[in-house]
Parts: sequence; C-alpha cells; structure tokens
Amino acid sequence: MATKNRIKYFKTPIIAGKYKGKQIEIPAINTTRSSKSILRESLFNSIAIDVVGSNFVEMFAGSGSIGLEALSRGAKKAYFLEKNSTALKLLRDNIESIAPNDSIIMAGDAFILFDNIYKTLRQSNQDTFFYFDPPFSIREGMEDIYNKCIDLIAKIQDSFVKMVIIEHMTQIELPDTIGSLERFKYKKFGKSSLSYYKLKDEDE
Repeated sequence: MATKNRIKYFKTPIIAGKYKGKQIEIPAINTTRSSKSILRESLFNSIAIDVVGSNFVEMFAGSGSIGLEALSRGAKKAYFLEKNSTALKLLRDNIESIAPNDSIIMAGDAFILFDNIYKTLRQSNQDTFFYFDPPFSIREGMEDIYNKCIDLIAKIQDSFVKMVIIEHMTQIELPDTIGSLERFKYKKFGKSSLSYYKLKDEDE
C-alpha cells in the first residue's frame, strides 16, 4: 500500500457499452499510459461491430483500458499481457471491479508469452483481435521495441485473427506490410497514432 500512496492516480471512464461510465484507475507514471479517450473512441468506432463476440488480446496491457473497453462493447473474452508489477496490481484491481469473469491476465513478458497465447487461440479458432501498445521511450532502444513487435506480428498468418491494431508514436513509421498482414487504415492523434492491419487476402 505504501507504493500506491506515493504514486499519483487518475481515473478515466469506460466510454460506451454495458460498462459505460465505470471508472478505470490509471497511475500517472511512465510504467503505463492511458490511451487518450479520443483515440479509444475512434478505435472502437472503427471495430465496434466486428469486436462483438470476438476475443481481444491487449499486449502490454498497462491498466487494461483498451481490453476492458472491448469487453464493454461486446467482446467475448479479453486477454491482458503485462509485466510491470505496478501496472499489474492496478490491472488486477480494474478487472476485478469491472469484468472479472471475462478477463484473463497473463503476467510476464509479452514477447515471451505471445507464442503460447497465439497457439491457444489458434486451436480455439475464434475470431480474435490483437492490440499492440508498446511502451513509449525517448531513450536509446525506442526503435528496438517496435522492431521486436514487428517481428512478433510477422508470425501472425492464421485466419482466426480478424485484425491487428498497433498504437504507436506518430514519429515512428511502420511498414505497410508485416508478414502476411497489410495496413488498411491509419489515423493520427497528435503524438500517438493507430495503424490497422489485416491478412492480405482478407477481403479478396
């Protein structure tokens, strides 16, 4: 509890859906970032119908604001991957107060956990969204984390994956094609941007 008392927290509401108005608590520290409300609203305006009944995987989940919004909008199950202990504690609290029965927390390094969750979801063959929001960094290694994410995303080649969305620094230029995926939509929100990818033959 002492750690929590030293950290400033603020709250952001679920924007829409069955949990609309419920508060998500977020620490005002660099270990986790709240996605801007305008970004979240734009994201779910884009995928609102498709996400209903699907699985939603939030990589680098932080406080879980994206995955919990997905559940509110009708996602069947949300998977949250998070390594940081401070963010993980908050993630557990947020999930417990909003959607404990439909949430699965995977504690640990997302880069290590990815293969396991991908295999599990592929076997279930249920429509799944992957949301990547790697930590921002202004120090050396900033580009490396995006390169690592790209290498991970390049493994995705199965039709159960309906979409991969990457929240990234606007100054980072992501490729139009990643493995079997191609970008079909891009939207900028100041310092942050969203890039949307689907399998290349998805609409053919």
